[in-house]
Amino acid sequence: MKRLLKSLTVLLIYPVCAADIEKIAEVTHPQLDEMSGIVASTYEDIYWVHNDSGDRARIFAIKVDGSVVLPRLVTTLFPNRSSDAWEGYSIDNAWHQDWEDIAIADGALFIADVGNNDNSRRDLGVYVVSEPNPNYVHKTRAAKFLPIRYPDQLQYPAKQWHFDCEAVFTFEGKLYFLTKHRQPGKPMAWEPGTKLYRLDTRHTDQQNVLTLIDHHSGITLATGADVSPDSDRLAILTYARLWVFDRPLHEDKWLQSNVRVLDLDRNLVRQNEAVAWETNESLLITNENRAIFRVSLDALTPPATY
Repeated sequence: MKRLLKSLTVLLIYPVCAADIEKIAEVTHPQLDEMSGIVASTYEDIYWVHNDSGDRARIFAIKVDGSVVLPRLVTTLFPNRSSDAWEGYSIDNAWHQDWEDIAIADGALFIADVGNNDNSRRDLGVYVVSEPNPNYVHKTRAAKFLPIRYPDQLQYPAKQWHFDCEAVFTFEGKLYFLTKHRQPGKPMAWEPGTKLYRLDTRHTDQQNVLTLIDHHSGITLATGADVSPDSDRLAILTYARLWVFDRPLHEDKWLQSNVRVLDLDRNLVRQNEAVAWETNESLLITNENRAIFRVSLDALTPPATY
């Protein structure tokens, strides 16, 4: 209860300012109907996105104006075909149960099938896909599936429902996970707090036990995360707030470093689900309603300790 009150107190200190966040576009492509993850591609001005649970194994490439990138092979072979018919880059050797976020490092996309609403899944894991050229390739395949397990989950479902995840990011070549907490047996009743885990092994034939790195009692409902292009900041998105942590002085305890925040107007952002750095000074936020927002780093409060 004290942690919850502290979290609510911080929310009151920093009021919402809708002018700090700007809606810049909306994705109208009919196949992208519930965007859940976003990450900047290595190809200029392109972002990889995917739908939430219930979709098939595929990803899409979009631009900040909301337009969907079509491979030249598709436009060449079907010049009269409506762009609305484009079904995305299918990923063979993969299955979409509950993809929640996407990250990138060293030429590979990491697609996190880690949605775990009732904290009972034993088949959590990450697909590793060599990043396709979005302008040419129209399909690809998963090179690996990395099964994962939380070291502190001993029951299925867990005694504490602290093992759902919707936010992953990469830092120095390693993949990290941030958890989303619920009250036991109540999927729609939230608890404050998040835990940060790191993937240290990449077994394909056995579970990779994550390493617990850090925790934060004030972050509630983390839905997306991304590290800035210069690796100096970590952005964590929740339904009500955007957090940006400075790079830690020692190791990778990101949640212990100075942080700046921006409270979000839920009437504007609605169910915001994903965040990606556009530059070192600006971020993009997307929601399940297919809107794209831009936030300047200058809009956040000065760095402080929460």
